[in-house]
Amino acid sequence: MASTVELSSAANQTEQLNVRFDQPHLLSALCALNADAYDLADFGIVAMGLDHVVTAYNLWESRLSGLSPANVIGRHFFTEIAPCTNNYMVSLRYEAAELDEMVNYVFSYRLRPVKVRLRLLKSAEQGRQFLVVEREDRP
Repeated sequence: MASTVELSSAANQTEQLNVRFDQPHLLSALCALNADAYDLADFGIVAMGLDHVVTAYNLWESRLSGLSPANVIGRHFFTEIAPCTNNYMVSLRYEAAELDEMVNYVFSYRLRPVKVRLRLLKSAEQGRQFLVVEREDRP
């Protein structure tokens, strides 16, 4: 399912961008958006610096986790927010300079177990990384 996101360019022109969890080049698409646009996606988006400190946390992910963006942004994702992901299946994969992998996973911290698909994205060159989340049992 695609989310339609409107972007305002420097010339104040508006264009539409379709953002899907499984689309090719999702990392580039997310890097081109501002953090406010992430809230329009129909999947979770956690944006981080290379130090794993959260820089953006979208509305979808906030609803899944029950954590507000204000309580998440500025904190280390793997040790303070979601320690259930601080393992070889998720956090250790971010040691690579470039990353774009999908992982079937179960979130179990602070909520009942929830089956999800994770998309792990990283560009050391751009200094950004994302953990993108899609529920497996979506209606």
